[in-house]
Amino acid sequence: MPHPIDTARLPLESWRPGVQTRMLASALNGAAELCVFEQFCDPGTGAPTHYHDVEEILTVLEGQAEVWLNDDRATLTAGQFVIIKAGDKHGFRNTGSTALHMHAILAEPVFRTYFDDRTETSLRWAPAP
Repeated sequence: MPHPIDTARLPLESWRPGVQTRMLASALNGAAELCVFEQFCDPGTGAPTHYHDVEEILTVLEGQAEVWLNDDRATLTAGQFVIIKAGDKHGFRNTGSTALHMHAILAEPVFRTYFDDRTETSLRWAPAP
């Protein structure tokens, strides 16, 4: 029997000033091969340049984002998404005047990322060893 998860009961976590993350599915709640989360970004905020060892899909649910992928940039609006290949450097920023609501899927059950800024936490939502 499926075990429903009520997204409204999942916590919003402050990732950086102006950015909150809600982890929907990860190794912590039973996912074996992917990590699904959403982010809410105030105007001017987002995710700095980084990369993952796996593919990622970033979807704009509400608002407007400038997304960069290696040396290319594009503006995405609600209903648009990009597929990011493993190892491609990318990031995004809310360029609108209202909150940006993003949805992301990573092809592994933990959030493992590598930032240009090495002081950033690179592993989150992973089970304790």
